[in-house]
Amino acid sequence: LVNSKLLFVFAFQTGHTTGPSLNNDKLYKFAYSAEVYVDRVKASLQKSAGYRISSGVDVNLLWRNPDNDDDQLIKITIKDVKVENVNERPDAKNIFKGRSTEKIIGKEYLEALQRPIVIELVRGKVKTFYSYQNEPGFTQNIKRGLASLFQLQLHSGSSREVDISGKCNTTYHVRQDQVTKIKDLDSCEIERKGFTSHNRILDVGTKATSATVYVLEDSFIKSIKAEENFVFVLNYRRKTGAKIISKQRLELKSVQAGMGLIAAKQVAGVIKTLDPNYVAIPLEAEPVKSECKKCPSLSEHWQSIREHMHPDKLSKPEAAKNFLSFIQNIRKATKEDILKIIKSENKDFLPQVVDAVTSAQTPESLEAILEFLDFKDASTFILQERFLYACGFASHPSETLLKSLTEKFKGDVASEEIRETLVIVMGALIRKLCDREGCKLPAVVEAKRLILNRLEKAKKDDNVQMYLLALKNALLPEAIPLLLKYAESGEGPISSLAATALQRYDPSFLTKEVKETMNRIYHQTRKVHEKTVRTTAAAIILNSNPSYMEVKNILLSIGELPMEMNKYMLSMIQDILHFEMPSSKTVRQVLKDMRTHNYDRFSKTGSSSAYTGYITRGPDVSSTYSLDILYSGSGILRRSNMNIHAFDRNTELHAIQVVIEAQGLESIIAATPDEGEENLDSFAGMSAILFDFQLRPVTFFQGYGDLMSKMLSATGDPMNVVKGLVLLTDFLQEIQLQSGPTASAEFMGGLAIDISGGMEFSLWYRESKTNVKNRVAIFVAGNTEVDSFFVKTGMETTLEAETALDFISTVQFSQYPFLVCMQMDRVDSPFRTHMTKYESLPSGRRYTARRGKAATLAGNEYPLHQENSNMCKKVFGSKSDSAGSWF
Repeated sequence: LVNSKLLFVFAFQTGHTTGPSLNNDKLYKFAYSAEVYVDRVKASLQKSAGYRISSGVDVNLLWRNPDNDDDQLIKITIKDVKVENVNERPDAKNIFKGRSTEKIIGKEYLEALQRPIVIELVRGKVKTFYSYQNEPGFTQNIKRGLASLFQLQLHSGSSREVDISGKCNTTYHVRQDQVTKIKDLDSCEIERKGFTSHNRILDVGTKATSATVYVLEDSFIKSIKAEENFVFVLNYRRKTGAKIISKQRLELKSVQAGMGLIAAKQVAGVIKTLDPNYVAIPLEAEPVKSECKKCPSLSEHWQSIREHMHPDKLSKPEAAKNFLSFIQNIRKATKEDILKIIKSENKDFLPQVVDAVTSAQTPESLEAILEFLDFKDASTFILQERFLYACGFASHPSETLLKSLTEKFKGDVASEEIRETLVIVMGALIRKLCDREGCKLPAVVEAKRLILNRLEKAKKDDNVQMYLLALKNALLPEAIPLLLKYAESGEGPISSLAATALQRYDPSFLTKEVKETMNRIYHQTRKVHEKTVRTTAAAIILNSNPSYMEVKNILLSIGELPMEMNKYMLSMIQDILHFEMPSSKTVRQVLKDMRTHNYDRFSKTGSSSAYTGYITRGPDVSSTYSLDILYSGSGILRRSNMNIHAFDRNTELHAIQVVIEAQGLESIIAATPDEGEENLDSFAGMSAILFDFQLRPVTFFQGYGDLMSKMLSATGDPMNVVKGLVLLTDFLQEIQLQSGPTASAEFMGGLAIDISGGMEFSLWYRESKTNVKNRVAIFVAGNTEVDSFFVKTGMETTLEAETALDFISTVQFSQYPFLVCMQMDRVDSPFRTHMTKYESLPSGRRYTARRGKAATLAGNEYPLHQENSNMCKKVFGSKSDSAGSWF
């Protein structure tokens, strides 16, 4: 006779699909434990928050299919349950001390947990899971977690398996008496809540692993060790993050004599004999969430944070912190509760309420805000604008939101500026939904068609600009031919806007046709273009893998251009070289030719410039600033452009762009306009991009009459471009742990922002000044928690910072070349981080451990090129001490 061990080894080595097999009339007694740990990513487990559930587990065979030995019915019973700290802790810090298991879990729940379950194992896989119908979800899930451990196959290979985690890709590696099961948690199909931020840089990086090691003896399980790891880190600051580790251990302690098998041909007969109350239920976990019993209502919460949301306090981290907590509560609220707050608040606080309600992005919050706002009423302009901007910044917009905005745009809108903002925001939502593979959604298709069709039919310049701004946000590949048409054939601002829209596309979309058009614009092959359009065309060419001849032709043009444009293009080429941009290799090749690289070409004078530098260079994310400024030949600003980009190895984020443009101002100082700019209307305005979202541009003045009245009544105060609260990072992931509990990781980042800009002009001192002020405060909160219904454990982490960044350019045009000084300053920036680990019982008993750190990042004046530094010394050296007020 061949013993069972040899049979098992034979099955093992020949790849037979036989699963683990129990002996008849035996009771297998196991020791079981399930542990969870929550901590910082690199922290050791010895100081982690967490808990351990331990118990005995009895396993015995009830029935074996007479026609198939691989079909077994197994009874599993949990007994002697204990709940304790996962790490040793002094009595004063031990929330479980002095409490019986019955008191911690609850008598009813403990009884439910200790009721037996039955599983049908067919070839090692759980075919059916039997339990009692109305048991609490959390005890049912603990049993599902235990049952899932008994599922294994005895040959190497991969398959899709169903267990407590859902339907997952699972791989087995078999080696002698050891089996390793690797589960791909990212592949698991299970219902769970969650969302991520739109841009990867602002999002949270995640990693999840699961491995289970089985040691077998005599064709059955001797021990099991399972471990799951979940890691979450902020992509823009990887030091801020958390991990959840879940461990299960099952170890065979003894084998005793047990009850005999139940005689039956079918499983149903066995179950009926055992207990008719047993029902087959899914092995996948059921959603369980413990309810908050002492949480304040939405109205109570708002009253507790209201004072921090006053307009005067909006640039502080406290405002961003309370903005985030308000969003969390709105997400749990009904439409009626939300409307109650909106309708009762006054005009000072209402814009901040609108920011939060819109950012919550729930069906209830959207219904509430749309019911409250009346787009036919121009008196609520500020609230409508704040609502639309919050939609534009939405982290995970829905198709319903885009559909609602499209309907509003088609209807009556009292304010033309709101109508313009509506379509600009629709463009941003199209892009975000397309990025998430939603380009074919009916609402997206309709919105795209509306914008493209109306642009083609638009007659008025204002309407053309409105739809071009929408396309600048949408970045649709099918819009490129239209943008090319307006860039080459449009006049003034329209041509410039179409060109800057093309500049935002990824270079992979810039086809041969695009580059040919940009070359015609820059070299003015078909018509004369403004400097702003030509320089944008040159930037597009140089940023999209230019050919040797394209670079050579641009370099040969320097010297033949208007004076300030010569200097600007020279600065652009030098910036490409010093910053080692992708086209720098081609530029260096071209410069080996002395016809392009000579003193005459590279010694052009002027005040225009372009410069790029690093703000930060780090292992996670780096950020750059760029300042470029273009003047007319008479010394008046044509365009100043400040950009801040953040990027990692795979993604780029256009964090901030502030562009101030002016034209047609030469008549004020009796100067001669440059070629192609003789008939331009007097105009100055500002345009901003914030976190990849193009805002509606702001006009300082339009027309000569408006200019003169603004100059005579000017206070020198900057004009606000954007002010409010923005939800920057918005990440939620609910996790089903294999041991039974549910876990969640939530990270939110709020930004309180105030960007303003102004342009001052003095005829008396023949001086102009542009000033862009950026005031920001950020607050990021992360909460990683494991909820077992009777105990919660987790970690809260926060970081907060505030800073101000000013960009000032001063021009003195009393002489030529005129004096230009550019400054980019950052003030001292306080930075604080806090971390709290906790364990708590529903009774209110709680353990917490806190750590915090505060620092100040010293202020900095960002370096530009040496030429600028020399010029600043002259500007401030020559300024009269008796300088009076501006017009």
